[in-house]
Amino acid sequence: MKFLIKKSPDSFIKSVNDEISSILNRNFDSFFPEYIYNEDMESEKFAMPVELHEKDKEYSVKAELPGVKKENLDIDIDKNHITINAKKEEEHKEDTKGYRKSEFRYGEFSRTVYFPQEIDVEKTTAKLEHGILAITAPKLAAEKGDIKKLTVD
Repeated sequence: MKFLIKKSPDSFIKSVNDEISSILNRNFDSFFPEYIYNEDMESEKFAMPVELHEKDKEYSVKAELPGVKKENLDIDIDKNHITINAKKEEEHKEDTKGYRKSEFRYGEFSRTVYFPQEIDVEKTTAKLEHGILAITAPKLAAEKGDIKKLTVD
């Protein structure tokens, strides 16, 4: 059984526009396959994946920062969080017979990691090696207060 659905002018124009865009994108991509620009790929390029592990006496934070130099890192630390700020500068030049290709990307990004327990700011350490930032943040010992009895009136 087939149904007949009346389309509004707006939906008809949108569907025609989508079809034209699809045809143009397919044809453009086949002519210039190495210059495909995908916004999702771009955002992933400068994303900062972070891994957090809680151990008995410390937190361990690892952040993936390929291509970022120590000079371009700025780490702010507080008793309950760490904020990692990074700048990335990437350049690529290629000289081949008959043409010259040059690409560059610059970007800044940051990530904040919150801890469920306060950390010892003075004893926290950070190390950048092979594009992996490793931060070790010791937990502060929970202060044991005197137990007080509360009387109900």
